[in-house]
Amino acid sequence: MAADHIRPLNMNGLAGRMLQASSTKKTAKKELLVLYGHHALLERWWGLVQNLQDYGNVTMPDLPGFGGMDSFERIGQKPTIDAYADYLAAFVKLTYRRKRITIIGISFGFVVATRMLQKYPELARKVDLVVSMAGFMHKDDFVFTPLRRSVFRRASWLFARKPVAWLIRYGGLNKTMLSLLYANIGPGKRRYAEIEPMVFSATMEFEVRLWQSNDVRTHWMTTHEFLDLDNCTDKIDLPVWHVAASHDQYFKNEYVAQHMQVVFSNYHRSTMKSNAHMPSILGDKKEMSVMVPGPLKRALRKKA
Repeated sequence: MAADHIRPLNMNGLAGRMLQASSTKKTAKKELLVLYGHHALLERWWGLVQNLQDYGNVTMPDLPGFGGMDSFERIGQKPTIDAYADYLAAFVKLTYRRKRITIIGISFGFVVATRMLQKYPELARKVDLVVSMAGFMHKDDFVFTPLRRSVFRRASWLFARKPVAWLIRYGGLNKTMLSLLYANIGPGKRRYAEIEPMVFSATMEFEVRLWQSNDVRTHWMTTHEFLDLDNCTDKIDLPVWHVAASHDQYFKNEYVAQHMQVVFSNYHRSTMKSNAHMPSILGDKKEMSVMVPGPLKRALRKKA
């Protein structure tokens, strides 16, 4: 159970949680630092963690404003990507000290990891491999047209205002409203129309938990920033292994590849079979195994 591996995390005056799961194999001694994505909760990724335990010790910390952790606003900061990079750098320095690590970033988590390595190049010497699981680099990686991106930028700015965020949190993030939205609007309309009613109901219950565990203002302020993202300005002398989703509704995989090759010294790519950006939020170990394709498994088995 994920709960058996979760303990409190206190960083820079912010309270959250951290999942730490030891390797299931004595010969697998890598230290794997996993950073979750935008729609975040440690329990959501337990199936992935179980897969990664074959290759080393897995650590997944909360990020401020996500997964139930205090938001940056509590300490008077804004939730910028630079702020997350600083937070992550502090976590790496405190947690790993003389240890080498493999960083695995899931979607937005990869954005944070990339920015940290660009801001703190000395920490790159501690890293043997950076793994992107449906991560991205640049605003042009999105499938959105310029008009659609402009609309989303304006909407995300509006939703991040305090009164609107309060209304969203207490008026919209409930099972009834989320069920209506997922069933009738956007990419979820097709995806959720294909699942059985009982599964849909269970999914919506977990979606409510996910949405309510994430600070609304943080969610929309970070959304607003990554719609203008450019993580292609500074090179990183490390290899990257990108796991692309076969049917990603958000990103153009070839654009992501081009941008990663601009920044990282070596680029590898595998594809996970997924009918969306990520597997189901209810995915167990078997379903989440698609996120660790065969070629990546072989790379993770190599000694640091």
